[in-house]
Amino acid sequence: MLHRTALCIGINQYQHFPSATLSGCVNDAQDMASLLKDLLGFEDSDITRLSDQAATKANIMRELKRMVEGALAGRYDHLVFTFSGHGTQVPDLNLDEFDRADEAFCPHDLAPSGPQWDRDHLIVDDELHDLFVQLPSTVILEVLLDTCHSGAGLRAADLLMDRRPRYLPPPSVEAFRDIEYRHARPAHQKLLEKGLSHHILWTACKQNQTAADAFLDGAWHGAFTYHFCREARASGNHLSRAKVLAKIRSDLGVAHFTQTPQLDCEAVTRHAVMRAEAVPANVTPLPTDMPT
Repeated sequence: MLHRTALCIGINQYQHFPSATLSGCVNDAQDMASLLKDLLGFEDSDITRLSDQAATKANIMRELKRMVEGALAGRYDHLVFTFSGHGTQVPDLNLDEFDRADEAFCPHDLAPSGPQWDRDHLIVDDELHDLFVQLPSTVILEVLLDTCHSGAGLRAADLLMDRRPRYLPPPSVEAFRDIEYRHARPAHQKLLEKGLSHHILWTACKQNQTAADAFLDGAWHGAFTYHFCREARASGNHLSRAKVLAKIRSDLGVAHFTQTPQLDCEAVTRHAVMRAEAVPANVTPLPTDMPT
């Protein structure tokens, strides 16, 4: 029997940046929590939800550390982490990126420190990697990121269609110039390196695209999360993740979204969407490098 725990984050409001308010992220967290209960049998007690004022860096990292520590102690063998909110980029300080840029996630208490973001109020992809890499191979981690880390993919049509990019630029011209010509590897690629290749990571768009906060079916949602939940429910847990990805991409294309969701995993794509069992060693998983 699987021992599960999940953390669902949705941030519409940013303490120091009221002009950066989004509309669909809290709905995303609720939608993902409902999907985990209805499709995977999670209980309410298995799921922690943090939204807006509660979704500070300290609270998010505390919950993630709780999950990892519980997995290391043998209490959990299936972890799910979903994040809907703004993304950004920061200069690479530990020089592990050839292009000297890191991707980052914006908690509610995001704040500047001089010309740059305050690292005490920002979640850099290195922090997530260093935390998750502790997980043993017997524990499945599934991460869904409905955010973006570049503003380059915004199209004029998006502004006419009740759509907003989930991206916050650096807080100053100086900070922007620090990363202007640098293109960080997507966070999900970094999370798959050095010991994390057996986990599952979904992202809402390519590195050079924006993830949309969109008005769909009478309410605001992340375009990726909305279609992910819809296709997961429609599949009844009978389609592989690769096939669900293909359906989501098709849905977004039909709706004239410009984002292309990405899926990275090696060990579990043969099994139905969001199911946590690992593929036996002698089974070759289905490919996940879907056409883009």
